[in-house]
Amino acid sequence: MSLYFPPSLRVDFEPRLGGQSTWQDHAAFGYDLVAAKAPRLLVELGSQRGFSFGVFCQSARTHSLDCTCYAVDTWAGDEHTGSYGEEIYDKLASHIREYYRHYAYLLRMTFDEAVGQFSDGSIDLLHIDGLHTYEAVSHDFHTWYPRVAAGGVILFHDIAERQGDFGVWKLWEELQQQHPCFTFKHGHGLGVLRKPGGVELADEPQLIQLLFGGSAEDRQTVAEMYSIAGQFLKNRRQARKFREGREQAIKRKMTGQA
Repeated sequence: MSLYFPPSLRVDFEPRLGGQSTWQDHAAFGYDLVAAKAPRLLVELGSQRGFSFGVFCQSARTHSLDCTCYAVDTWAGDEHTGSYGEEIYDKLASHIREYYRHYAYLLRMTFDEAVGQFSDGSIDLLHIDGLHTYEAVSHDFHTWYPRVAAGGVILFHDIAERQGDFGVWKLWEELQQQHPCFTFKHGHGLGVLRKPGGVELADEPQLIQLLFGGSAEDRQTVAEMYSIAGQFLKNRRQARKFREGREQAIKRKMTGQA
């Protein structure tokens, strides 16, 4: 394999939008994918607290990309996330206004309501992370697939989850028989699909080539690197939180003694 090391680790990347998220394990990959693919139009279906969307926007800003980003969600919750209060949307909207107001937008509506706002073949990177039943995710995929450009990339989160009525795994098994795909098994699973057509794979950036045209050994190495990268970011965040807590405790103790 040609020498490849996650750029997100070389630049000491840290997600600007914090908080708990099941997407934390894939933050490094999401950041690097946006940098490599350089999408002109990015759409996320299902954002909730906006962690993954924040990572995408952060990468677009850091790399000075000519990219417009949309997050589509009702911000009312569903049967898998549960319902949540208005403060979730307000916090994300405030973050977007502060850092990405000129190119990132929140569309507060259903996915079916939003699809008509995009033309066929216009989306370069689509992230599907809405309701995780087989019926729902299959509907989302087939509804939005025509909107994705030839050679565009589609992400599916939670492809490893089989509890209850989660069904993304089932759709993913079907899609792997029909499209170029790459599977990350860590972090609840992340599926990466490339729509056929567009530029030749040999002309794509190195990361895209490795994902969809690398040898079995190359692909395994990429999967392992990003699993380690995800854990590294989590460990560093936990270490920083521990250090800050200790510093505050020491400061309080010294203040009390004074």
